[in-house]
Amino acid sequence: MGIAERKSRERAEREYRIVAAARVIAEREGWDAVTIRRLAEEIEYSQPVLYSHFENRDAIVAAVAVEGFQEITAALREAASGSSGPRNALENVAMAYLAFALSRPALYAAMFILPTDLRFAEAGTRPELRAAFEALAAVVTPFCVDVAVVTETFWAALHGLAELERSGRIRPSMRGERITLVVRAIVLSGSSSPARGSHHSVE
Repeated sequence: MGIAERKSRERAEREYRIVAAARVIAEREGWDAVTIRRLAEEIEYSQPVLYSHFENRDAIVAAVAVEGFQEITAALREAASGSSGPRNALENVAMAYLAFALSRPALYAAMFILPTDLRFAEAGTRPELRAAFEALAAVVTPFCVDVAVVTETFWAALHGLAELERSGRIRPSMRGERITLVVRAIVLSGSSSPARGSHHSVE
């Protein structure tokens, strides 16, 4: 192994440790506990070393978020692949999304709530973010013409339900019923188009 390759690997390992430590602290104590100083103490690096990898805490949050998008994409794809049909895929993906958001609150906050420099729906959107959107779009596509708009609406509904349930504003016991309503709305959204009119009966 050459010197340059070794240094590159060591740098990648340091970044992995920084991001992993941030995730552990955030899930255990909340994001307010994640500071450059605390991370430096946790993994026994100097603060200048951390700053040589990440400009500030927001950049660390963004790195955590990118990992989150990779993980939610895998979860959504797995949920879809185990489905019995298009409508069942919608239901399974919706439930998998909520399960992910509610089981990893700090990770989910990094992905969708905390400030980062990540950009959505732009030419420069990172591939990890695009892949997560495409995992949602894949199960929406059989029921609509304007896939992007319906996917955004599906995503917005799931995000709202996740946040309301997480904060105790809505009843966890009714999650299944709410998902049924969202899925029905997506299925029926294609029935107004002659080209998609038959999809209201897809199971």
